[in-house]
Amino acid sequence: MLPLYSLAYGLPPLISSIRLTRDSSGESLMPGLLQRFLPREEGFFDLFAKQAANIHVGADALLKMLSHYTGVPEQVQIVKAIEHEGDEITHALFTKLNQTFITPFDREDIYELCTRLDDVIDLIDAAASRFVLYRVDTVRTGTIDLVKVLVSATAEVDLAVRALETPQQAVKHCIEINRYENDSDRLCRTLIAQLFDEEKDSVQIIKWKEIFEVIETAVDKCEDVANVIEGVILKSA
Repeated sequence: MLPLYSLAYGLPPLISSIRLTRDSSGESLMPGLLQRFLPREEGFFDLFAKQAANIHVGADALLKMLSHYTGVPEQVQIVKAIEHEGDEITHALFTKLNQTFITPFDREDIYELCTRLDDVIDLIDAAASRFVLYRVDTVRTGTIDLVKVLVSATAEVDLAVRALETPQQAVKHCIEINRYENDSDRLCRTLIAQLFDEEKDSVQIIKWKEIFEVIETAVDKCEDVANVIEGVILKSA
C-alpha cells in the first residue's frame, strides 16, 4: 500500500517513497527532488502571450474607432468583445494556476501578472464605452495622440510578455513601457490643461477629463505589467 501522503496528493510511487531527508542547514531536500521528477507546467507562457496580444488588439481597435468616428456603438461592441476574450483568458490562467503543482515562477507573481494584464484590457474597454455613455459627438484634438501612446505601450507589453524566457530582451521592452507611461502622463496633463482653458461647458469638462484619465490609467497599468515582469526577472537572476 502507498503511504497516506501519496494517496492524498496523487504522487507517483517513486516520489512518494522518497524519505524527507534534510541537508546540513536543516532544510528539507524534498522540494528539489520533486522538481526533478515532476514536470514544470509551461502552458502559462502561451496564455500570457495570448492575453498580451489581445490587449494590443483592443488598444488598436480603440484607435481605429477614434480615427474613423462613425458607427461608434458598433465599434464599441468590437472592443467589448475583445475585453470578453480577455476575461476568458484570465479565467483560463487562474484555472491553470489552481491545477498546477509546479509553476514556471512564483504563484503570487503569476497571479499579479494575470491581474495587471486584465486591468489594461478592462480600462481600454472602459475608455471606449464612455464615448457612447457620454454621447460624444466629436473627438477632441489630442485624444488620438494619447491613444497612440497607449497602442505603443501595449505593443511593448506584447513583446515583453513574449520575451519572458529571455530576460535581457524583456527588460528592454519594460524600459520602453516606462517611457511611454511618462509620455502619456505629460500628454494627459497637457490635454486637461487645454480642456480647462478652452471649454466653457462644465459638463463637457467633466466628461473629457474622465476620458483622458481612463486612457492614461490604462497606460499606467501597462507600466504595472512591466514592474511585475522586472520583479520576476530579478527573482530568477
